[in-house]
Amino acid sequence: MRSQVVKIKNKVGLHARPAAIFVKKSREYESDIILKKEMQEANGKSIIGIMALGAHQDDEITILAKGLDEDVAIVELSELLASIDEDE
Repeated sequence: MRSQVVKIKNKVGLHARPAAIFVKKSREYESDIILKKEMQEANGKSIIGIMALGAHQDDEITILAKGLDEDVAIVELSELLASIDEDE
């Protein structure tokens, strides 16, 4: 299992559009993907779960990946989450 902490830069946090972008990318991996915010966890392949975390700008999210492609998944998903911006 690999993990990485990422700070949310997006001004509106992980609402519908950024969550959808993350889920779409997460589903490319065989590994299980989990997002954690404080004591809450969400399936990284579930838009509803991600939105339920209530992640806002400047919150820290831990991405966990477990599976055959966990190394690639953790790097690419961390970069994606750190780069999602509402202006794109």
